[in-house]
Amino acid sequence: MEYPKMYKVRQNFDNSKIRDIKKEIIKECGLINIGEKITPGMKIAVTAGSRGISNISEIIKIVCDYLKNLGAHPFIIPAMGSHGGASANGQVNVLKKLGITEKSMGYPIFSDMETIFLEQTEDGAPVYMDKNAYYSDGIVVVNRIKPHTDFNGDTESGLLKMISVGLGKAKGCSSMHTYGLRKTIPKAAKIAMDKAPILFGIAILENSKDETYKLKAVLPDEFEKVEKKLLNEVKNIVPKLPSDFYDILIIKEMGKMFSGTGVDTKVIGRMMVFGEEEPKKPVIKKIVILNLSDSSYGNALGIGLADITTKKLVDKIDFDAMYANVIPTTFLSRAKIPITMINDKKAIETAFETIGSVIPKEAKIAIIDNTLQLEELYVSEMVLKDLDKIQILNSDVSLKFDDQGNIKL
Repeated sequence: MEYPKMYKVRQNFDNSKIRDIKKEIIKECGLINIGEKITPGMKIAVTAGSRGISNISEIIKIVCDYLKNLGAHPFIIPAMGSHGGASANGQVNVLKKLGITEKSMGYPIFSDMETIFLEQTEDGAPVYMDKNAYYSDGIVVVNRIKPHTDFNGDTESGLLKMISVGLGKAKGCSSMHTYGLRKTIPKAAKIAMDKAPILFGIAILENSKDETYKLKAVLPDEFEKVEKKLLNEVKNIVPKLPSDFYDILIIKEMGKMFSGTGVDTKVIGRMMVFGEEEPKKPVIKKIVILNLSDSSYGNALGIGLADITTKKLVDKIDFDAMYANVIPTTFLSRAKIPITMINDKKAIETAFETIGSVIPKEAKIAIIDNTLQLEELYVSEMVLKDLDKIQILNSDVSLKFDDQGNIKL
């Protein structure tokens, strides 16, 4: 098969970032007068999610240190819905992979899947909250603001979701997905903020290199308003593919650290969520996912968004972990196993064979490491012709494979 000529290119994104995270957090907390809300001896829960957020261990430790300096007794709560196999130990292990342990933080981690039922939304969705957080003297919600992989809305992934889904544990996760994330998250978060001792939030924004771009301390009555504003801001800087049409997109690696869905649905233009409109762009005929990151520990949620994969990826899947994650979401098609080929070479050849009447050497192809890091990627000659503002790093790239059929670039 005659493959298209490939080019290594770089997209130009805004890479502004915060240089002194501690200074910024202390400044932000001062702006909303957090010191006036903390009294000595308060037991305060600080949330920690499952996402691979840049500097997350540093941010959480700084927040805990700040509270301790005010006389409080902070502790860390895993707030990740059903992730970590929906078990207390599993969620501790997820935090460990993010560098968050009792030893590294210097603070206790209280991991428990037991929840308190708070109330039902007007639509009947039950709202739950982590038992340890609910019975604390205060809760600090820490999360990144970003587009959600399951829906489009005024607020998507952020502080409200951390409250309703993350702190809701497996029961809350299942409830929010069952009744519809877009409409239920804000309603459930409002109930939780009325009934639980939420003190403030730390909203995190990241640039195209996944570096900390902005930190914002927010009081509960401002959560929704501020989150809407920050989501609009981050949508303008979130990484995207450089073109809107591809015959084939090759993703070298998927995993939970790249996206909650393994691959970012907004990047690939596929969501597969009943009742939600599919993204209008990009349009991609065939998606090939070659491998599962070892750091995903067998959870291949999102593999069902691909058309073709490899045996090495499928062999890494921990089906118990993946099913524990996907079943509460109710979006079962995302865990279906696509056409599985013996190696990278055969998977990619199969993609070329199934894109219709396009001559392989003239196909529009993009090859990315994952859906999170998109500044540098490979594109075929036909894609490059459509691009204006892009930097060519290497114009002499061949699509090759080693003796085992693994891709070489």
